[in-house]
Amino acid sequence: MALNSENTLLTALINHFKNYFPLTGKEKEELSSHFRERKIKRRGFILQQGDVCKHFSFVVSGCLKMYAVDQTGKEHNLQFAMENDWITDLASFYSEKPSMVYIEAIEPSSILQIEHADLLYLYTNYHKFDRNFRIIVEQRCIELQNRVLQNISASAEERYRYFLQQYPTLPNRLPHTQIASYLGITPEFLSKIRKDLINKP
Repeated sequence: MALNSENTLLTALINHFKNYFPLTGKEKEELSSHFRERKIKRRGFILQQGDVCKHFSFVVSGCLKMYAVDQTGKEHNLQFAMENDWITDLASFYSEKPSMVYIEAIEPSSILQIEHADLLYLYTNYHKFDRNFRIIVEQRCIELQNRVLQNISASAEERYRYFLQQYPTLPNRLPHTQIASYLGITPEFLSKIRKDLINKP
């Protein structure tokens, strides 16, 4: 559905951009023309493996996860996105090729989405959007690099500590199985790590 200037979801997005390069009045109007509101039920999908990722999604409320499924059917969580965060399959979105991942709502969620063509329009006509989204994409690349380095060199406990720094509120919102999948460990081992941390002086 199209947005209007009084939409509270749009306000959340406008406020989010204040973290980068704040928008002018005209640029704020463009948001209402090119972003669309979508409400997702728990366990609802905004992307399935094999489909082309057509949207860059901003989470206003709720929580989503991006994950891959291996040949045995096991899920591997790659990213979580909650309020004031973005989620998309960058490779599929920019290449317009089929995605290898799923994006699913863990909680009932309200999101704002922009399609590839609309984002290119904003890039071309309003350079501030190009600069803002460049920062957003760069942050995602840094997070991915840090995660790869963590998986190579850090212990499971160190990876969990890093997870707590990155997503401080999520342990209270997610089942242990979701966090364990993200860390690449079993739920039982995660419970042991949490217990050890609580008992440490």
